[in-house]
Amino acid sequence: MDLQLLDSTLADQPAFRARQVWRWASQGAQSYDAMTDLPAALRAKLAEEVPFSTLELVREAHASDGTVKALFHTKDGRAVEAVLMRYKDGRRSICVSSQSGCPLTCTFCATGKMKFGRNLTASEILDQVLHFRRIEPVNHLVFMGMGEPMMNLDNVLEVCRKLPDVGITHRRTGISTVGWVPGIKRLTESDMPIRLALSLHAPEEDLRSQIMPVNERYSMQEVLDACEAFYEKKRRMVFIEYVMLAGVNDGYAQAVKLAQVLDPKIYKLNLIPYNPTDSIYDGSSRNAIEAFKAALEEHGLSATVRLTRGRDIDAACGQLAAKTPMPASAASS
Repeated sequence: MDLQLLDSTLADQPAFRARQVWRWASQGAQSYDAMTDLPAALRAKLAEEVPFSTLELVREAHASDGTVKALFHTKDGRAVEAVLMRYKDGRRSICVSSQSGCPLTCTFCATGKMKFGRNLTASEILDQVLHFRRIEPVNHLVFMGMGEPMMNLDNVLEVCRKLPDVGITHRRTGISTVGWVPGIKRLTESDMPIRLALSLHAPEEDLRSQIMPVNERYSMQEVLDACEAFYEKKRRMVFIEYVMLAGVNDGYAQAVKLAQVLDPKIYKLNLIPYNPTDSIYDGSSRNAIEAFKAALEEHGLSATVRLTRGRDIDAACGQLAAKTPMPASAASS
């Protein structure tokens, strides 16, 4: 819900009323009617004047592994995606979007092919979380959906301050960046122990620039320097995301170079099997990923292979939105 609109609507009420509404919402209330310690007249007023969500659910897809992906539209028709991932160990992790579309055009990403819309408001980001909280309790979150969260960091951090009320602590919250250095520096100076993840995807400058044009603006070395400053200040390891692209970045020499570039005291490496997005790339085979992992470990850098989720429902970033027409008002703006 729009928390600013909520506050203004309740301006003539005792201050605790807004806290009551948020407590109910953060614990998964399905509607204002469920908020039984609010007067009935106030519940009716809120239902009329403050929409329960800033987002409209357009489509929801359910995978055989329990993953749920939701496509929303904002009030002005912008596409927004979020994913709930269920794990056998009890984790219930949400991947949320911080922008509609993305201006940074990474070549392997479906979102990068979309027209960039705008930054999402804090309420629009938070409503992605509340949608899944109404389904079940959640305990982990990563800003790794549509958009570059470091370009919308004020709203992202505002949401982070609310997440513990939903059941997601700061230490179970991560922000994934393609290497937006000003945002990394601001996160380093923030007072919240949020995890940092870097989408690297190549061990050298030229290849990274081909895969991720943002590297022309902030070089890989600049980005790694910023990440290492984050580690020095926070004493928290940085997670490296490395999507495995067949014949592009998955060779033995590239594994050796990656092991030389990344300090194992600072970085944890996560190899990501590529979820096809009708792009120019194919995903590396299982054997190629295992060989790459072995080469890394041979040279002193340990790595994990991410458990893939939701392959049967287009769960990669931007895939569901790309297959769903936008309203004419959003498409033309």
